[in-house]
Amino acid sequence: MLYREYDPQVLKRVQETELEILSDFIDLCERHQIDYFGVGGTAIGAIRHQGFIPWDDDIDIGFLRKDYDRFLLLAKEELSDKYELLNVEEDANYPLPTTRLVKKGTVFHEEPLKHCKCNFGIFLDLYFFDNIADDDKAMRKQGKTAWFWGKLLILRHIGKPTLYFGGFKAFVVRVACYVGHFFLWLFRISPRWLYKKAMKASRRYENQQTKRAAFFFDPTPFTSVIDKSEIFPTKKMPFNGLMMRFPGNIDAYLSHRFGDYMTLPPEDKRHNHPPYRLDFGDGSPAIGAHTPAEKEEK
Repeated sequence: MLYREYDPQVLKRVQETELEILSDFIDLCERHQIDYFGVGGTAIGAIRHQGFIPWDDDIDIGFLRKDYDRFLLLAKEELSDKYELLNVEEDANYPLPTTRLVKKGTVFHEEPLKHCKCNFGIFLDLYFFDNIADDDKAMRKQGKTAWFWGKLLILRHIGKPTLYFGGFKAFVVRVACYVGHFFLWLFRISPRWLYKKAMKASRRYENQQTKRAAFFFDPTPFTSVIDKSEIFPTKKMPFNGLMMRFPGNIDAYLSHRFGDYMTLPPEDKRHNHPPYRLDFGDGSPAIGAHTPAEKEEK
């Protein structure tokens, strides 16, 4: 699990910058009636802390596919002076199937992505949730296919992905990942081709009415399966002084996703995105934000 304790002042500035992005994001969504919902650790933070989990350094936002696509179009039109969208369609060097709304002029380059040549900056993480088959067997086939192509997309760029387990299993998986990465690079497999294959599988039931939706590209494919009745209608809740939308039945959503979400996890179960390069874009140094190598030297 990737976790590193920040200098408190640095983390505070990262969170303040993300809240600035979030404020502009909410404004656009409200003006254009785009529905969205805070997910993952952001939803836990809203319930447990009325804002960020104390060590968290990102904001996670979900949409149904139609709202996700509409947001991307409007963000290009209305937010491009201050922000840029980072995804595979905009930059083939981006290694993930998600989109990031990045504040221009900032740098937030995470350690696992250090070899990817993208304009990584301080961001909001945007996740699409696609319709999934009501039949579990068909849903599992859909999810495994999408997840497979999504993992190949990541391996195309990253030969040593982050693993959430250790031991001999981790060793075997790391060897397999490195071999896969090498052959994807050797045969010049296009990242955009892999992305299109993943999206085709994920969007298979796009034009059908379904009870559930999913983001299939977590470390395991079925972590983020949602029941639409638990999400909609969304409701506004306070998040560090802003009013942000969350699942209407947020307790059911979080209980299904995390179990006991009200108990603070031990340090070895925490997760954040430690950057090895961090710049707020205003000329000020990121005091206390050291790379792992710098920390070892101290």
